[in-house]
Amino acid sequence: METLKAMFVKPDPQTQVRKCNQLIRQNTRKLDRDIANMKLAENKARTLIIQTNRRAQRNPAQAKQAEKDIRIFARELVRTRRQHNRLVTSKAQLNSVSMQVTEAFAVRKIEGSIRSSVGIMKDVNSLVRLPELTGTMRELSQELVKAGIIEEMVGDSLPDELEEEDEEAESEVDKVLGEILSDKMSKVGATPTTPTPVQQEPVAEDEDEEDAEAMLDQMRGRLEALKS
Repeated sequence: METLKAMFVKPDPQTQVRKCNQLIRQNTRKLDRDIANMKLAENKARTLIIQTNRRAQRNPAQAKQAEKDIRIFARELVRTRRQHNRLVTSKAQLNSVSMQVTEAFAVRKIEGSIRSSVGIMKDVNSLVRLPELTGTMRELSQELVKAGIIEEMVGDSLPDELEEEDEEAESEVDKVLGEILSDKMSKVGATPTTPTPVQQEPVAEDEDEEDAEAMLDQMRGRLEALKS
């Protein structure tokens, strides 16, 4: 009965706008949490690079392994920064969707009709392809279709550029290492032979080394998965 009613009775505009706003707020909170987590991960990777470099200086016998570990941490830092930037961009797109949806419903209230928006469709299509938001953004797109704000369901395929970025990461790794280690690494894989003055956060040595090993294992697993 409810299904038949939904086919012949138009949705209440107030209910539609509340549902859309609720989904937008839900996605915004999710993005805020993810952005904060990415920033924490970025700071952690930066600290681990500094600590590993410092240990290599104190113990030259570990220098070769330290070089490999530093690059793994740097790759993770590059990946984290890219994801952070992608999430910030997505939040801006979501804010744009929110404003356009509000405007569309306001026009509907005044004129009694609503016009589909190519701009909203483009932003929603981009957001629904973001892994972190796929589920709730697909639900929002369905509500926007019902309201007539967009004309059709959006696609849910992942962006092809994600794989391309991984192939370009090595040049960014070198840049990150030069930035963090004050440009003392003269070439890829070179180990500083003299102490490198770096600014670092005060940390407990034993605890940080354990964290470094745990994070290193996770990163190695992620890199092996990418290679396969």
